[in-house]
Amino acid sequence: MSSHSPDSETDVIIIGGGVTGAGIARDCARRGLRCILLERHDIATGATGRNHGLLHSGARYAVTDGESARECIEENRILKHIAHHCIERTDGLFITLPQDSLTYQQQFIASCHSAGINAEAIDPQLALRLEPAANPALIGAVRVPDGTVDPFRLTAANMLDAREHGAQILTYHQVVGLLRVGDRVTGVRVFDHQTTRRYDIHAEVVVNAAGIWGQQIAEYADLRIRMFPAKGALLILGHRINKMVINRCRKPADADILVPGDTISLIGTTSTHIDYDQIDNMVVTPQEVDILIREGALLAPELAQTRILRAYAGVRPLVASDDDPSGRNVSRGIVLLDHASRDGLEGFITITGGKLMTYRLMAQWATDKVCEKLGLDSPCTTAIEPLPGSRQTSEETVRSVVALPASIRGSAVYRHGDRASLVPAGDRLDNSLVCECEAVTAGEVRYAVNSLTVNNLVDLRRRTRVGMGTCQGELCACRAAGLLTRFNVATPQQSIDQLSHFLNERWKGIRPIAWGDALRESEFTSWVYQGLCGLDAREKQEVDDAI
Repeated sequence: MSSHSPDSETDVIIIGGGVTGAGIARDCARRGLRCILLERHDIATGATGRNHGLLHSGARYAVTDGESARECIEENRILKHIAHHCIERTDGLFITLPQDSLTYQQQFIASCHSAGINAEAIDPQLALRLEPAANPALIGAVRVPDGTVDPFRLTAANMLDAREHGAQILTYHQVVGLLRVGDRVTGVRVFDHQTTRRYDIHAEVVVNAAGIWGQQIAEYADLRIRMFPAKGALLILGHRINKMVINRCRKPADADILVPGDTISLIGTTSTHIDYDQIDNMVVTPQEVDILIREGALLAPELAQTRILRAYAGVRPLVASDDDPSGRNVSRGIVLLDHASRDGLEGFITITGGKLMTYRLMAQWATDKVCEKLGLDSPCTTAIEPLPGSRQTSEETVRSVVALPASIRGSAVYRHGDRASLVPAGDRLDNSLVCECEAVTAGEVRYAVNSLTVNNLVDLRRRTRVGMGTCQGELCACRAAGLLTRFNVATPQQSIDQLSHFLNERWKGIRPIAWGDALRESEFTSWVYQGLCGLDAREKQEVDDAI
């Protein structure tokens, strides 16, 4: 995301372009530190972009982990202020079904109150009026301040703020080694995937914010961090069936959260421990799909008859505590490791664990430690300073973005907040729709290319939601690929290659649920792109073989 050659020397290097790394870059830059963030792929490609986008109230953890619950509700309130353009305040219901215990509901409410979470028992009939999709057999309901958050939008906004405060954000830059002088880490060796160049960057402090991949980064310095990967599978439904987040009021288990988000709903999640060497090979199994549908239909019966759009999985970055290397004591909280005090290696820290909800707090902890090491006394401002896009209210923004036609103004403001005023509009091309499902215009694509650093078609999807709607790229991917050529992001041949890659990535999510209409539609998409768009059999072989 940097427009010039990276510096060879800086104050802080941050490894990892998920929301935590983005938050650290923002915090460091706002405190006046020179920093470079390095990400081997694109932003939010790890756990950040593979969760259910729940803005936790903390209620889910109230009974089992009061500290995490308190962190969640505090960050929930902060994010509603600083990142409101990334958030929808849906509220949430914790429902008790006949097979569940109402006694647990009382314990649940008491635990919420002790954590500072406003949890209110409401009449089951009122719950069904508030959320008609909920299971009508429910015997109890508790209302909590859950919501939804778009993790891609949140990460991009943090990156944008970091860059505007002087940070360099370098995607497709993979750390392939740590530089050491004696008992001090002095920088990193990096491989630039776009130029295929390998070079060194030196820094006073290196921050390992690579999530589950942090174990590999630490091994470059001969350090051991014992990660325990837990895969979580989720399903995306073809349209939005619920207005509020619906949770099961019981101890956390598989498929007990149904989250509305943008134009769809998500049901999640499972939890399966996997071998560490499989963390880059996420496959959703038929058994996981069955569990999610069966258990999800208990939350909202309509789910059983709703089209499933795709399946996907992410890996939770769980960490074994240092005093229990066997791994039996696995932390789900924030883990900050100062390798100077832990391992005698100065200039290197690791921040991992935690949740999407607590990214800002994790970033604050990490940046506080960086400042301590550099002898800098500078306060954190990320809890009070709004992110780009959230500096005006939505109503003020809609009134001020008068250049955009009314029919597309709302969706642009929804995705970009007050930065929607920078979306080009006015001529026929900029106002033309690229993606009907998500109402993305050519002007919005142009804005993403100019301001949010789009290197390819998949990057564009994360910035604008092109291809994430009902058609899964069937209608819009070709148009978007053409625009990236027009805007000089890709050559015509690169554009064809990117289109093929984009469609194959979409297929990976469709394959686990490809039966009936979903399978027929996938075959139709293949025919469209082979017959009308000229993608040859070689380029589409992965899809054809799978079908």
